[in-house]
Amino acid sequence: MAKLDGNPYENLANAIIINACNDYRNALKKIKRNPNNKDALSEALELERFFHSPWYGTLTTIDGDFIIRKLRAEIADGR
Repeated sequence: MAKLDGNPYENLANAIIINACNDYRNALKKIKRNPNNKDALSEALELERFFHSPWYGTLTTIDGDFIIRKLRAEIADGR
């Protein structure tokens, strides 16, 4: 787990993003095991919309597509 020091608002923003990354990673794992899992597909699409949303842009300057690519690569590599 990431260490959260300093600004409480920044800590909250980081926690939201970390949670979204963990949820996206889990959804991708479910899709990898069962490509027809509609719930996992829906969750992954919802999280991709979050990574492209103005709200996400308010929380961080990290490119949402970068996060999506990294997590997809992680799951594809079996990590």
